[in-house]
Amino acid sequence: MTLMRSRRAVLSLGVLFATPALSVAFAKPEDTPSSTSLAGQLLVAEPEMGDPRFSKTVILMVQHDQKGALGIVINRPADDVPIAKLLSALGIDSKDSEGQVRLFAGGPVQPDVGLIVHTAEYRRMGTIDIDGRVAMTTDPQVLRDIGHHEGPKQSLVAFGYAGWGPGQLEGELMLHGWFTIPEDPTLVFDFNRERLWDETMKRRTIPL
Repeated sequence: MTLMRSRRAVLSLGVLFATPALSVAFAKPEDTPSSTSLAGQLLVAEPEMGDPRFSKTVILMVQHDQKGALGIVINRPADDVPIAKLLSALGIDSKDSEGQVRLFAGGPVQPDVGLIVHTAEYRRMGTIDIDGRVAMTTDPQVLRDIGHHEGPKQSLVAFGYAGWGPGQLEGELMLHGWFTIPEDPTLVFDFNRERLWDETMKRRTIPL
């Protein structure tokens, strides 16, 4: 996502966070078998990744089951935007809201849909608990809480997501397009985005 596109996206946030497709795309956590799911893992592009859209990307996996997989790219920052501006675009009272949030290009699917990844101590109705440490919410009221210092300890706002049909991600893993490492909140929220892919490469383990 270019900076110009991210600014255009801000102007239509009232649509972004109300997209009905999201309620269909994301399954309830209890529908995902934990024994086989990659939800809560970081999916990392191999150096030989053939799809330029995913070159050197790091993806937080939100959902993975027999119906497919869905994740959010966490190392493609686009722009920093005042929270008050986002709230005003959504028609939400922005009075006394402080600070900024960084917008991320979360993936090529529905790039005009907003998603908020945050630490799991914060919950609203509709929040998806990914792994007990990181969660995701589409309710824009999260932004108001953040602006009033009542929101999650850490968060990021992404537009779009990466999606795979049934068996598609498994096939790409077999072809060595990706590898996975355990999710780490420090990597999700704190680590320098320009160095994140390199850091995940260092943490890669090779099966014996």
